[in-house]
Amino acid sequence: MKHRLAMVGFGGMAGWHYDLIQRIDDLEVAGIWDIKEERRTYAEGKGIHVYKSEEDLMADPTVDIVLVATPNDVHKGVVIRALEAGKNAVSEKPVTLCSADLAEMRAAAEKTGKFFTVHQNRRWDEDFLTVKNIMAEGKLGEIFRIESRVHGSRGIPGDWRQEKEHGGGMVLDWGVHLLDQALLLYPGVKLNTVYATLTNVTNQLVDDGFSADLGFENGVHVLVEVGTSNFVSLPRWYVLGADGTAVIQDFGRDGKMVCATGVNEGDVVPVITAAGLTKTMAPRREDTIRTEDLPWADSDIRDFYRNVMAVIEGKAESRIKLDEVARVMRLMEAIFESAEKKQVIKFEA
Repeated sequence: MKHRLAMVGFGGMAGWHYDLIQRIDDLEVAGIWDIKEERRTYAEGKGIHVYKSEEDLMADPTVDIVLVATPNDVHKGVVIRALEAGKNAVSEKPVTLCSADLAEMRAAAEKTGKFFTVHQNRRWDEDFLTVKNIMAEGKLGEIFRIESRVHGSRGIPGDWRQEKEHGGGMVLDWGVHLLDQALLLYPGVKLNTVYATLTNVTNQLVDDGFSADLGFENGVHVLVEVGTSNFVSLPRWYVLGADGTAVIQDFGRDGKMVCATGVNEGDVVPVITAAGLTKTMAPRREDTIRTEDLPWADSDIRDFYRNVMAVIEGKAESRIKLDEVARVMRLMEAIFESAEKKQVIKFEA
């Protein structure tokens, strides 16, 4: 079955979608609409059909999917109008600015009977999937802490992402990805507590970074951190278990696992520091540890749209559940609340 997708908004992310769709069977781009003339001109230069208006796009009977790739504050209205026009809707993330808006969007999908989902594309990130492999293998022993972070040093891009009214800031921009991943590490496990701080180093209007400690009911703490003024980046992932540690330096395959061999370590050579000796912080002997390659995962981001088409055809369930999206939205709201009140927030009883 062939599917035709039209895009509302044709900025950088929509351009990424356009290029991706060229490599997906049975899916084609019918055209785009953007309120900016320069983006419409750019699309025409690439040979893409440009609709006369959003209304013209919604009225095209050959279009069955509408991708909403506008600034965040516009998502809700365009998604609802697409659903009411009889189209299936895919929203870029974050889906909207608050839980109340998302409830309205879900109600519109239920009323119209059309499929509505969110492009949580970083569920397909191979570094994230590799962490899940590490956890499944169990070689680190009982895991007690996971750190997930992204660091940059250029501040926030000089566009609407710097403006609060459009849903700017790093909690909504990058947090929506990392928090979604964090919750998927322990599906079905309650998140009990949230404690967060925001930074405003390069931008005073919205957060340009944040740190959030997530305390799960099983005792595991996940630290999620985003920074845009970090000139030396910390590892993308750091996974701590009772019997070993795993590190992934970046989005590539640079990392390792170091695990205990089970050999009893009786003699420890103390570390000599300027202020004295320490056995506690002395390194392990080489015969008591082993270093292993990461159990790297492979993925195909095209599976997102393959799943969208299969859902529309009644052949599959959505890989991205709206209940999951709503939970992430509530978590982002809890992070803002925690940072404002400077206190731990009870999240799920």
